[in-house]
Amino acid sequence: MNLQDLIHKLPILEGVGELNRDISNLNFDSRKIQPGGLYIAVKGVATDGHQFVDKALDAGAVAVVCETLPADLRDEVAYIKVKNTVKALGALASNFYGNPSEKITLVGITGTNGKTSATTLLSETFNLLGFKTALISTVEYRIGSKVYPSTHTTPDIISINRIMAEAVDSGCEYAFMEVSSHGIHQSRTEGLNFKIAGFTNITRDHLDYHKTFEDYLYTKKSFFDNLSPEAVAITNIDDKNGLVMLQNTKAKRRTYATRTLADYSARCLEYSFEGMLLNFNGQEFWTALTGKFNVSNLLLVFAVASELGFEQVDILRAMSQLRRVNGRFEVITSATGIIFIVDYAHTPDALENILESINETRTKNERLICVFGCGGNRDHGKRPQMGSIATQKATLSILTSDNPRDEEPLQIIKDIEAGIAPQHFSKYTVIADRKEAIKMAIKFAEPKDIILVAGKGHETYQEIKCVRHHFDDREIITELLQLMGK
Repeated sequence: MNLQDLIHKLPILEGVGELNRDISNLNFDSRKIQPGGLYIAVKGVATDGHQFVDKALDAGAVAVVCETLPADLRDEVAYIKVKNTVKALGALASNFYGNPSEKITLVGITGTNGKTSATTLLSETFNLLGFKTALISTVEYRIGSKVYPSTHTTPDIISINRIMAEAVDSGCEYAFMEVSSHGIHQSRTEGLNFKIAGFTNITRDHLDYHKTFEDYLYTKKSFFDNLSPEAVAITNIDDKNGLVMLQNTKAKRRTYATRTLADYSARCLEYSFEGMLLNFNGQEFWTALTGKFNVSNLLLVFAVASELGFEQVDILRAMSQLRRVNGRFEVITSATGIIFIVDYAHTPDALENILESINETRTKNERLICVFGCGGNRDHGKRPQMGSIATQKATLSILTSDNPRDEEPLQIIKDIEAGIAPQHFSKYTVIADRKEAIKMAIKFAEPKDIILVAGKGHETYQEIKCVRHHFDDREIITELLQLMGK
């Protein structure tokens, strides 16, 4: 693309050098720039891209977008000075890939819990409605039937535009995207045209990054503040902060809820580990999904599809064919009748929701064993909260490792233990090795007992001392059941 076309509508403070030149690639990482490329010097969380302008030029960049012009300018290079390179990056990425978010119906889902489930269920529902879709989620990036490994919940803005451009070229009409608080704060959604934004809930998470819950809350809110008047904002008003998301938005406002009056409402009529009979806005349907929290996820799917103009009976017919999301309330039943539930729950609210859902379903004649840990190098404050919740709501809790990263696993477990009340000391044990912890749960379990293995869900690795080792809770469960004859 010609550089002059690429910087079209970009608020430029100063331009130096010849702007009439072709640009073959663009990047904000000097290590990834290729000959003929445009380098955008972004001030990131850890580093300032202005420090690497010379490296980018040495790698073949022919143009630079920056906030401060370098002291030494090269004659053969075009320099473009802007006020904010992060915001410029969004416009440049969109322009370079032909503004794909203008050519596809883009739906973004944000919140603490439920983003992956909601976006995946949306993608699959629209596939069942007869449309080719794109998905950008924690688990995977998907364009039609093509699946790519996920690197971030919300990738960088260049990658997002590249994925959506490929989606447009391959005939996708809808794209569903998880929008993380990190992604919002780091402007990874800058310049995207969201037709619909959905809010699931907000609870304590990522305070290692945001520092305060208020900052985390208002980061989420800023996503809705920046929507266009033509967009639709859909929020969960079962969450006490749901209406906060709508306070300043220019978008059309819609609400959904399972416990109060809303534009989209739901009731659970029957509930079991095999599925649920639900009533959405007066219409009944059966779903194979389980877990009360999935009622909200499905209701958001219903609301989004309704706002996009689909007949509600057609939406519910498609939704009744949905299957469980990978690593989210994934049920495995052993030959002897032990029920395993593998779930990604890694926050206090998510753990409490899933334990409550299980307790509401079981007969209380069977025991509920909870195997969980907390990730290293993340919010320490949620660890004692999760210890308290697990020991209150499970018959037995086995505290173990999640992804300890470069923290000591036993120190993380001590942090979890700090929240356990004395009257619950007899209801937990500690086994730092995650495989051994699952093995102990199986040894302890009898037919009909329920074992929740929480925290990792879809993940196929365990990160220890900054090294990722293959580890899949579902594979471990299957392997141990065979070895132990259960």
